[in-house]
Amino acid sequence: MRAALARHWPEYLMEAAGLGLFMVSACAFAILFFHPGSPAASLLPGGPLLQRALMGVAMALTACGLIYSPWGKRSGAHFNPAVTLTFLRLGKVAAWDAVFYVVAQSVGGVSGMLLVSAMAHELVADPSVHYVVTVPGVFGVVVAFIAETAIAFVLMSVVLLVSNTASLARFTGLCAGMLVATYITLEAPLSGMSMNPARTFASALPANTWQAFWVYLTAPLAGMLLASEVYVRGTRRRVICAKLQHEGQQRCIFRCGYMRAS
Repeated sequence: MRAALARHWPEYLMEAAGLGLFMVSACAFAILFFHPGSPAASLLPGGPLLQRALMGVAMALTACGLIYSPWGKRSGAHFNPAVTLTFLRLGKVAAWDAVFYVVAQSVGGVSGMLLVSAMAHELVADPSVHYVVTVPGVFGVVVAFIAETAIAFVLMSVVLLVSNTASLARFTGLCAGMLVATYITLEAPLSGMSMNPARTFASALPANTWQAFWVYLTAPLAGMLLASEVYVRGTRRRVICAKLQHEGQQRCIFRCGYMRAS
């Protein structure tokens, strides 16, 4: 434990900062597109679908920016306990690194939300934004669980396929971003579109909204673990590294096939 912390603490902080910035961005754009006092929200002609589409594009660009940033290239840009634990299951992340990643992601997400709450409490607490919480939609908990599992399964399947294909690997972040945009636009009414236990926890804590919280702890991990099993058993291809965007100039703390090949 101490050795992992002493060697890899910069990556842990980068993971914390990454999800923290993601939450700040989510709150800022939710206020811009959904708060009734926002000039942008009042001018949008297309109703909720257009609002979600714009939110999806904004969060996709945020995700891509973080993934392709120097910090994202170094930490691997997981920003999500379900991603980290899936790569742990695949043997690409050491156990203590996984523990510290999950802790860092959770602390980072909460820190980002608390920062926004401190700076713009009335805006982010407004029912139209409500700390960007993720809760089941009108079809209920069962549909939310199935939807969360499905979108997590597709995301991890795409990440594994693209990142482990040499000619496509550099597009992993873009593919992930496009899925985020699509999910926020089309799937959000079903589950709120989380895919990320730390992201849901970060919103639930200041909002004190724990409705079906277990869905967002279990479904993303179940979907991603299932995707990893299907990929490994179905394609018989090895997983090279736990990074979404592997940059040779950045150090890699994972059990990295790129490092062994070099």
